[in-house]
Amino acid sequence: MSGANLNGTAGEDEKSPLDQKSKQIRVWCDGCYDMVHFGHANSLRQAKALGDKVIVGIHTDEEITKHKGPPVFTEEERVKMVKGIKWVDEVVLGAPYVTTLEVLDEHNYDITMTAEGVDTYHLVKKANRYKEVKRTAGVSTTDLVGRMLLLTKNHFRQGSAEYAIEKEALIDEVLNRTIPKSKLSGSSNMGQDSAAKSPWTGCSQFLPTTQKIIQFSDGKAPKPGDKIVYVAGAFDLFHVGHLDFLEKARQLGDYLIVGLHTDPVVNSYKGSNYPIMNLHERVLSVLACKYVNEVVIGAPYCVTDELLDHFKVDVVCHGQTQISLEDGKIDPYALPKTKGTFTLIDSGNSMTTERIVDRIISHRLDYEQRNKAKEKKEIEAYEALQRAKLTQKAG
Repeated sequence: MSGANLNGTAGEDEKSPLDQKSKQIRVWCDGCYDMVHFGHANSLRQAKALGDKVIVGIHTDEEITKHKGPPVFTEEERVKMVKGIKWVDEVVLGAPYVTTLEVLDEHNYDITMTAEGVDTYHLVKKANRYKEVKRTAGVSTTDLVGRMLLLTKNHFRQGSAEYAIEKEALIDEVLNRTIPKSKLSGSSNMGQDSAAKSPWTGCSQFLPTTQKIIQFSDGKAPKPGDKIVYVAGAFDLFHVGHLDFLEKARQLGDYLIVGLHTDPVVNSYKGSNYPIMNLHERVLSVLACKYVNEVVIGAPYCVTDELLDHFKVDVVCHGQTQISLEDGKIDPYALPKTKGTFTLIDSGNSMTTERIVDRIISHRLDYEQRNKAKEKKEIEAYEALQRAKLTQKAG
């Protein structure tokens, strides 16, 4: 759930229309922003529509550990990820877990909204400086962590089973332990089964629409004379390594196009249950990045003449990760190498999707306990909210 609120400044109605028009509306959003995904980005997109500037407050690692358990990403990584979202203007590290009026007044914020599902906004609500925006159904940090821990593959199924939801058995050899299926109950399923009761932690299915893609896309074509840069890959669990790579790629030209491989193609060179996020989810995650201008959905694994000609590509880039040969023998970048338009980029960041998965698996029990406690709190909050609504109706 996400929220926000309007400023009721005394005497504002007495200002001239010119003063009111020139007043800049500043929107404050705060949260953990751990494992930043397109749901976070969508809430910030909606926040941007409420005002002129979006300022995001991020809780410290210490604050998150105290209230929720250990975060997956460090505060430095979380700050960098949020700064990379196209609708964000400023980022403030060290936001208090319970938003206070002093925080809003210190930086002259007019509206505040939450990135989390728990109500820590009672103070700003009383001051009439809170407003809610819609939660993005079908994605949560809990869900993504669950996909990694349970090693499910239903998030990139094809055909008639593409949107089916069911529990899959664990791949014990990857987790290097034996976990009886009978013990996979409650939050051990990480919000992916009927035992997940919380409306916020439980996993609902993400349904992609053309409208959502339009909302995330800036819709701008390259200008005449623009130098066009093309990169391709999985961009799974969009992270700080991707962000630094795309920033370096954008510096090589004026317009950056990202080609995203389909789920079966990614699985063919990554194996296991990769990609963790399906193609639809990866499209939105990449489109939310401020360095990206366009995304090719289902780009060919081998860069072709047709692709280069169609998009008028000047430079083709790849990072420091190993390039897998198609069918074990064809270099996907053979053509741009021949043309002299291929270049390798060193982002200076060693983060990979595999490293993120390793972090999760190595702290499996900590994250299961964290999500179990989080779900319990959310159920209690939700039930209290429903009781309050019933009391209000009865009164």
